[in-house]
Amino acid sequence: MSDILRMERLEGLYAEALKAAENSYAPYSNFRVGAAVLLTDGRVVTGTNVENVSYGLTVCAERSAIARAVIENGPKIRVAAVAVANLNGATCPPCGMCRQVLKEFMDADGDVLFPFEGVMKRARLDEILPFAFDADLKKTVTK
Repeated sequence: MSDILRMERLEGLYAEALKAAENSYAPYSNFRVGAAVLLTDGRVVTGTNVENVSYGLTVCAERSAIARAVIENGPKIRVAAVAVANLNGATCPPCGMCRQVLKEFMDADGDVLFPFEGVMKRARLDEILPFAFDADLKKTVTK
């Protein structure tokens, strides 16, 4: 796939993420986030953040989308790309927890699109999570 076609597809994915953000439950921060994951079979699954008064219990949009993808399509899903958007116009890369969850279902060279300092940033998963835990924990543990 050409880089131009890939970027057009990611922009469409970003539009889906923006739409998902409209359903955000964010009464405490009003930081409304949506995510759209493109599965390797071409299906798109969206999710949104769901806050809790105890912020640590909040579920991010990316993890919400991954959970929904597993529920709808089974545990063998593979993610080709993810787009994250928010209705606040703020920088919004996936948080560390979401990056690690994405790693579980996405190859290192998968595309991640998110707003960054007023522009759309496209990065590979391994660029935003360079030292991810791997399924083979022996690779990530040092003595």
